[in-house]
Amino acid sequence: MTRLLASLRSATEALEERPFRLLWLGRTGSAVGDSLVGVALAFAVLQLTGSPADLGLVFAAFSLPRVVFTLVGGVWADRLPRQRLMVGTDLVRAAAQGVMAALLISGVAEVWHLFILAAVLGTSSAFFTPASIGLIPQLISASRLQQGNALMSLSDSGAHIFGPLLSGLLVAGAGPGWAFAIDSVSFLFSAAFLVQLRLPPLEPAPRRGFLAELRDGWYEVRSRTWVLAAILTFSLSNISMGAFQVLGPLVAETKLGGATDWGIVVTGGAVGGLLGGAIALRWKPRRPLIPAFLIMLPAQLELLMLIPPFPAPLLALGSMTTFAAIVISNTLWDTMLQQHIPRASIGRVSSYDWMVSLVFQPVAFAVVGPLAQTIGLTATLLLAAGIAGTANSAVLLVPSVRALARRDGEGDPVEPEDATAAAHATEPPRGSVRDGR
Repeated sequence: MTRLLASLRSATEALEERPFRLLWLGRTGSAVGDSLVGVALAFAVLQLTGSPADLGLVFAAFSLPRVVFTLVGGVWADRLPRQRLMVGTDLVRAAAQGVMAALLISGVAEVWHLFILAAVLGTSSAFFTPASIGLIPQLISASRLQQGNALMSLSDSGAHIFGPLLSGLLVAGAGPGWAFAIDSVSFLFSAAFLVQLRLPPLEPAPRRGFLAELRDGWYEVRSRTWVLAAILTFSLSNISMGAFQVLGPLVAETKLGGATDWGIVVTGGAVGGLLGGAIALRWKPRRPLIPAFLIMLPAQLELLMLIPPFPAPLLALGSMTTFAAIVISNTLWDTMLQQHIPRASIGRVSSYDWMVSLVFQPVAFAVVGPLAQTIGLTATLLLAAGIAGTANSAVLLVPSVRALARRDGEGDPVEPEDATAAAHATEPPRGSVRDGR
């Protein structure tokens, strides 16, 4: 028992650092609320219209603003105090979810309300996510960076173990509005912890024009082929995730036990995420991107298991496999970005990462329902799985992806990937005239 406790303490040393602990507590509380909304949103749409196409459009209304505004969010995440930007977006999301809860509970909600809600949440996420990724290295020592990222994934996955199941019961017993109400409160909980952070001020970078700062961020991306190759792969992989999120609830509603069974499937994914986070706490491969993409190859199993479909417990097992792989892969990827990208630019690089990664997801959400009606459910699922599997295989052919090594020492990395980029880095900055934004 003593050895087990010592091992547990060693695996959670990042929580001994108060600034990171406050962020983790706030994010964990928010994750509890978020874990209820996925199931509630899906069945709110299906109850209002019964249309998988409408469900796909609601998901697209969330993901499209993330693509459109994420570059703006990345620039402001590098301009403003990241903590304040995150508090502001938490408050906006709390208000949006509160309004949606009131509409659903009162019985006056219409599907266009869900479109607007999804757009507000997607826009807020476009600002919150780059700021969050950039804030974590400010709160924790370099040697504990991967552990901190893994703990974030663990708390999120832990919340999603019971959240979707509870949400399924809430939807069946009281309606989806109560899940939105709880999520609204959870954003206030997150903001309350974020405002307690006391961070030493970073030396502000010289303010330049908005487009000039975007170009600087793009230079940081294009000078590293491993970043470009990876984010293009993520964009294709997210097509399969879009297919699962749209067609999975439809299969559960028409061929299985409805919201309760879908809650079981999503809970299986959360258990997998918890297992993946536990692995990522300890596993530190020397060249992280090789296993990060290799483990994504069997992650299409959950799509293929929708074809018969398998019973809900077996679908949950497939989802568990997929999400374990996703959490491990994401933890390794975020750590590499935080270790290899200059701290002053990480918000913008992260925003390019998210923009490219999500660029096809709104299309997938909008198209996958009609496509399944046209070519059939089986063909659509096979196509989505094939695209993602091919992408995660091809990226390993890129030499810089295979060669990238972890870096756990202190310091703010600034070097580009190759000698040509290094020469360019010595040039004076261009576009220094402000463009009015």
